[in-house]
Amino acid sequence: MTVPKSARRRRDIVDALRRGTVPQRGLDVMAVGLDRFSETIDAELESVANGGAQFKAIRGEYGSGKTFFARWLTETGKRKGFASAEVQISETETPLHRLETIYRRIIENLTTAEAQPSAFREVIDGWFHVLEADVIADGTNAADVVAVMAATDALLERRLSAVSKAAPAFAAALRGYRNAVLTGDVPQAEGLLSWLAGQPHVSASVRRAAGVRGDLDHFGALGFLQGLLTVLRDSDYQGLVIVLDEVETLQRVRSDVREKSLNALRQLVDEIDSGRFPGLYLVITGTPAFFDGQQGIQRLPPLAQRISADFSSDPRYDNPRAPQIRLPGFGQDSLRELGVRVRDIYAPGSQAPERVATLIDDAYVQELANAVAGQLGGRVGVSPRLYLRKLVDVMDRVDQFPDYEPRRDYPLTVSAGELTDVEREAAHLGDLKAAASVDDVDLGL
Repeated sequence: MTVPKSARRRRDIVDALRRGTVPQRGLDVMAVGLDRFSETIDAELESVANGGAQFKAIRGEYGSGKTFFARWLTETGKRKGFASAEVQISETETPLHRLETIYRRIIENLTTAEAQPSAFREVIDGWFHVLEADVIADGTNAADVVAVMAATDALLERRLSAVSKAAPAFAAALRGYRNAVLTGDVPQAEGLLSWLAGQPHVSASVRRAAGVRGDLDHFGALGFLQGLLTVLRDSDYQGLVIVLDEVETLQRVRSDVREKSLNALRQLVDEIDSGRFPGLYLVITGTPAFFDGQQGIQRLPPLAQRISADFSSDPRYDNPRAPQIRLPGFGQDSLRELGVRVRDIYAPGSQAPERVATLIDDAYVQELANAVAGQLGGRVGVSPRLYLRKLVDVMDRVDQFPDYEPRRDYPLTVSAGELTDVEREAAHLGDLKAAASVDDVDLGL
């Protein structure tokens, strides 16, 4: 592992782990056990960059690292020149069957290597700069502002010709936005940018001035996604990686909403297969129950057939090129390796790096991993989040207090309030397993 040279990058990783969340950046240095997927992911991203499109389903139990894997994949994409967006699927805020809402969340969470969410304005403005640079490179006199504007308008029309057939309003709003920027009409430009981003309730006067009407709907969202991909490719981005995380929440919604959502997902997969979205890499995450159970994908056989995969009895021989891949979760060895990597990230930026490295040695890292897993009923696969949080906590104490000895002064305590539902269930099952008889079980009465 190469420790990040940037102090800010190290700090961002440690701060996220201290809060018990997955870091937004720097995941490549923590990608334990993902080497077997790297070659395939790189090849698929290259295919997308060359005008293809890909779909990937990531399955794993709670705590197996699905969100981590998804963010590692988006980081890998951004290093290769992709933009990315992560969308959390939820019944109330982001229902999957409302593709206009999905598109809006994509725009709100759009990131690039240079810009954090939302990078939409930077992408759009950068695209217009690219168009102007292209027409000047083709011979238009840069000093002739009128000629540059006319040539840029003509190039814009050519670039958006295919999108205009599916979503003419997207191209019209882009023209209106550009004109508003050039004339200094800030309210009009802001309003049209919001409308392009799928935001509702843009004033009628703004829309009327640009020749567009109404709010974005389910079907229009697919055309707007085409437009976004066109703008990204013309702006020298390789494409767009979209992650739809926690899709398994569909199992808990009303049956009619579930059917609509599964059909929307099928539509997206079919559109990718048809070649409608060149430059798109779409990723979904879910639990095995979602992929295999009757309240999930199996309710829609055409969708189940499209993303099915035959898994080997030995996970080592799973096919990473399949449309669906599974994450086996953490074992004790991988958990220890992860802890060592986090310590090596933490130590260089601490006040007492030698002290941290000495007292939090590999043996202690292993001891703490075993202890945390023990608190969770021995279920190593659900312990990484809590384990890393505890590891950062003990390193903070070693770093701040010169007389602090972790083996002497750090009694591991785990309260119910700091556990997720899955971790709480694991801890409870561990208590039941440890009870010598039914009389030993604490019912909490």
